[in-house]
Amino acid sequence: MTGRHAHWDPSGAELDAPERIAIRKALAFGKALYDRRTALGLTSVELAERAGMTQDEIECIEEGGTEPTVGLLRTLAATLDADVKLTAGHDLGSLWFEAHAA
Repeated sequence: MTGRHAHWDPSGAELDAPERIAIRKALAFGKALYDRRTALGLTSVELAERAGMTQDEIECIEEGGTEPTVGLLRTLAATLDADVKLTAGHDLGSLWFEAHAA
């Protein structure tokens, strides 16, 4: 018996669907927060306390479950003593926190 496997090749329109863009933004936000937090050696509990948030809120962001709003980005950037950097696109690496210049 021979099996067949269909190859799924998403079109550009599917990749640019608003829901997919929102997901990619949230994932990029989560990765950026996780990367900066771990670079500073902070636990999610410590970051939550500093930011006036709960550990669950921090973990939700890091897991890609929170949309990156301007207010939230500002709050976390101040807490992390960093600037928010954005590039065009919505993929991982399109958002990051960069330490303030010395």
